[in-house]
Amino acid sequence: MRPDRPVPGIALMLLFCLLAPLADAMAKLIGDRIALLSLVTLRFAAQVALLLPIVWATGRGLRLPARGWRLSLIRTLLHIAGIALMFLALRHLPLAEAIAIAYVMPFLLLLLGRLVLDEEVGLRRLAACAVGFAGTLMVVQPNFAAVGAPALLPLAVAVVFALFMLVTRQLAPLADPIELQALNGLIALSLLLPAVALVTALDAAPALPAPSEGRLWALMAALGLLGTLAHLVMTWALRFAPSATLAPVQYLEIPFATLIGLAVFGDFPNALALAGIAVTMSAGLYIVLRERALSKAR
Repeated sequence: MRPDRPVPGIALMLLFCLLAPLADAMAKLIGDRIALLSLVTLRFAAQVALLLPIVWATGRGLRLPARGWRLSLIRTLLHIAGIALMFLALRHLPLAEAIAIAYVMPFLLLLLGRLVLDEEVGLRRLAACAVGFAGTLMVVQPNFAAVGAPALLPLAVAVVFALFMLVTRQLAPLADPIELQALNGLIALSLLLPAVALVTALDAAPALPAPSEGRLWALMAALGLLGTLAHLVMTWALRFAPSATLAPVQYLEIPFATLIGLAVFGDFPNALALAGIAVTMSAGLYIVLRERALSKAR
C-alpha cells in the first residue's frame, strides 16, 4: 500500500473546493429550466464525453476486480443521489447557504472514517473539525422557518456524499482516477438513460431545451465540465491522503461558494456569515499548515 502524501492531497482538495461550487452555480442558473432527471443525466453524459476519449487515447482500461465493480456500482448510485439532491436544493436555497448546510458532511466523514475505515483521527483534527463546523453554523442563517422543508435537502446531501467519499477511498487504490470517473459515468448513464427515455415517452414536454437556446446549452456544457473535473481531482486527492486529513480542508468550499454567490447572484453575506467564513477558513488553513509540517518531519 502506498504511503500517504497529505500535501498534494490537500492541494487537490482545494482545487475541488473551487470547481465544485462553480458547477453548482451553473446548476442553479439553469435548474428551473430543465427537468431534474435530464439535468443529472446531462451531467454524467458530459463526464463520459470528456473522460472516455482520454481512457482510449492513453491506453487505460476499465478493468476492476470483482470487489471493485461492486464498490463502483455503490459509488455511482451514491453519486447520482448526491448530485440530484444538491441540484434540487439549489432550486430553493442560495448557493452559499445550500453548500454551508451540506458541510455537516466533513464532520460526518471524519467520524465514519474512524468507525468504518479505522483511520487515525487525532485530537487536533477533531478540534479543527469542531471549529470548522461551528463556523458553518455561523454561516447558515438560523431562520429555517422561512425556507421550509427544502432546508433539509443539503443535510441529505451531506449524508450521501460522506458515504460516497468513504467508498471512493476504498476504490482509489484499485484504479486510476480517470478510469474510475469514466466507469462511474458509464454506469450512471446505463441507469439514467432508460429512465429518461421512459419519462420522455410518458410526458409530452421535451426533455431538453431547443437547439436555438445556445446560452442554455453552454451553461449545461460548463456544468458537465466543471462537475467532472471537480470529482476527478477529489478522487485523485483520496489517493494521496486519508479522508480524515482531507475532511477539514473541504470547509474552504464555503468561502469560495460565498464569493461565487456574490459574483453571480448578488448574494451578500451578513456580519454573522462573514465571521463564520473567517472561522471556517482558519480551521481549514490550520490543517493545511499542520499536515505540511508533519509531512516535512516524516
